[in-house]
Amino acid sequence: MIAPDTPLTVAVRVKPGAARARVGGRFDGPYGPALVVAVHAPAVDGRATEAARRALADALGVRPAVVSLRSGAASRDKLFLVECPAEGLPEVLRRLRDGSAG
Repeated sequence: MIAPDTPLTVAVRVKPGAARARVGGRFDGPYGPALVVAVHAPAVDGRATEAARRALADALGVRPAVVSLRSGAASRDKLFLVECPAEGLPEVLRRLRDGSAG
């Protein structure tokens, strides 16, 4: 069981320059199974990372302010920390488990 005050670490595979933004799917990356986040933003000056952070927050139903980059600033494979409130934790976990974040 995850303690309610423990941030979740979410592995993400970013696909920059996509025709449309989309969150969903699985990619087996260096951090293990990762959620695929396709964003329209290019991989220039952190724009794709920021777009992925916001898309992940939206897909998980949390404010963008509670999602932060842990590692992978210059990589397509990233780890994000999600500091969700205790009452929202079950829904966030369900969305991640189902791969239906979005």
